[in-house]
Amino acid sequence: MNGLAMIAAGIAVMAGIGGGIGTGIATSAAIKATVKQPKAAGKIQGIFIMATGLCGATAIYGFIISIIIMFVK
Repeated sequence: MNGLAMIAAGIAVMAGIGGGIGTGIATSAAIKATVKQPKAAGKIQGIFIMATGLCGATAIYGFIISIIIMFVK
């Protein structure tokens, strides 16, 4: 395995950092919105779950791509 493939795999894994940051921002926004509008908590929770799922999917895609880059020749 050459060094460039390892660097590319490392960059692909960094998608997990973006997923973590996105989840934190979504959580913060959901908490603030629920505090301001308690009656809308159900709608806010649904949007929060969808946003968190998308952030998590991005992190998983980056991990899978890094595995593919490292082990497929």
